[in-house]
Amino acid sequence: MTTIQTMAEFTYQKPRSLREALGLLNKNKTRARVIAGGTDLVLQMKQRLLKPAVVVDVKNIPDLNRLEWRKRGGLRIGAAVPLSKLLAFEPIQEEFKLLYQACGVIGSAQIKNRATVGGNICNAAPSADAAPALICLEAKAVLKSSGEMRKVALDKFFVSPGKTVIRDGEILTEIQIPAPPANTTGYYLRHTTRAEMDITVAGAASWLELTKEGKVKKIRIALSAVAPVPLRSYQAEGVLKGKIMTAEAIEAAAEVAAAEASPITDVRGSAEYRRELVKVLTRRTLLKCAAELGITF
Repeated sequence: MTTIQTMAEFTYQKPRSLREALGLLNKNKTRARVIAGGTDLVLQMKQRLLKPAVVVDVKNIPDLNRLEWRKRGGLRIGAAVPLSKLLAFEPIQEEFKLLYQACGVIGSAQIKNRATVGGNICNAAPSADAAPALICLEAKAVLKSSGEMRKVALDKFFVSPGKTVIRDGEILTEIQIPAPPANTTGYYLRHTTRAEMDITVAGAASWLELTKEGKVKKIRIALSAVAPVPLRSYQAEGVLKGKIMTAEAIEAAAEVAAAEASPITDVRGSAEYRRELVKVLTRRTLLKCAAELGITF
């Protein structure tokens, strides 16, 4: 017999401005939850994992739907911008291919029409596909409350599964990403049981900036689904930073990334399997980046 799941009772609010939304959040504090796409929140409410007394719908607030790109100012993604709109934005395809790859594997076409990058990171799942790409791109989350605005780097944004640094009465308004320098590239790969519509078993994103001499000027490596939060692999980055890219150096960095991960065993894979995946995916993303920057072995 099928069990019918019902949500706990709640009050639905649809503010027309950011100011009105912040007023509702400030008034209700821990009793309120923000909904944009709702692809995660609605499911959690149906399963009664979350029981907010007030649901604040910010989907149509103009301030949260901005999508702007300027060479000097970088990229600004409103927290309520749907993935489908983001993926159709030409600067994403041309200047931020790493983010385009990561967002492109999230959900179906229907999900992309509702889900947002803001929601993907605010849900704070360790397997969030957008998170490693945003960490590698040095993205910052812009958080606002009724009396304050602050910016938090994405590698400092996640606290634990399902929890971020967002405070009661505060809302994510946008994600800011600086313009990428010349001679840079990034790549994201993940492993899933199914090709589509599945949760990541392990994922890795790599980003490289080379000097004119071909040395690694900057490097960022970030992992998903292999730690309590999306993880930046600082030690693996240190293996390559300031050095010429070689196949041996890449292999060493991949080994260190695997050692930095702290995966769990669950129905989708064992800890040992995930650790091996980290090594393979990190190696492959670094090789892809090297190839795109003209490095051959």
